[in-house]
Amino acid sequence: MIEIKSNREIELIKEACKIVALVHKKMEEVIKPGISTGELDKIAEKVIRENGGIPAQKGYPSYQKGVPDFPSTICASINDEVIHGIPSNRVHLKEGDVISIDLVALKNGYNGDAARTFIVGKGSKEAEKLVDITQKAFFEGIKYAKPGYRIGDISHAIGEFVKKNGFSVVREFQGHGIGREMHEDPGIPNYGKAGTGPRIEKGMTLAIEPMVIAGKPDILELDDGWTIVTEDGSLSAHYENTILVTENEPKVLTIL
Repeated sequence: MIEIKSNREIELIKEACKIVALVHKKMEEVIKPGISTGELDKIAEKVIRENGGIPAQKGYPSYQKGVPDFPSTICASINDEVIHGIPSNRVHLKEGDVISIDLVALKNGYNGDAARTFIVGKGSKEAEKLVDITQKAFFEGIKYAKPGYRIGDISHAIGEFVKKNGFSVVREFQGHGIGREMHEDPGIPNYGKAGTGPRIEKGMTLAIEPMVIAGKPDILELDDGWTIVTEDGSLSAHYENTILVTENEPKVLTIL
């Protein structure tokens, strides 16, 4: 069931989203060659807790037998890692790496969610284009995050924009509603048919997140039970924001 948020709930979600935005601002400042993804994780948790939040992803259940719950504050996915990369003190960033940081903060019972992809130092032209198109795909999608449209309109806009620019979208994972739960209805794929799916209504809070691959769309799961990689080894990027559907243009809540 899709929840329409009250004004009070929206204000609480905004507080959580502000924390997420502050973390990403800090990530942009500290990501550089030589830093470990484990150190990024510690910095992110510090920012969240200093602002009265809780790292919502830390301890998130795997739902897979034998796979431990997610151990970290952030997902740190490098180069061919699409999503759910686990931070490590043994993994240090190198010049030209492409790293996606995805995180969820919980405050006063409500969640905020956003992802960004950063290029470490100077990257390749392909990496620059991939990161740019992934971000732009999000903004193409939210043109339709308004009453009178359907979820499929958002999905279609993202998928067609990515395809037009020579890249592929991940089909097995998708965006989602967000609020008291990290993942709520509706699911929001990054491809689809326009004019289909649930109607968009004022008061919906949605986490829309293009996950884009430079090569073929096929993915694999690593033995850790979390990390998703591109099957062909090509680069991947991820861009996500939590938005609020209003009676007019949507509001992006995870940008300062």
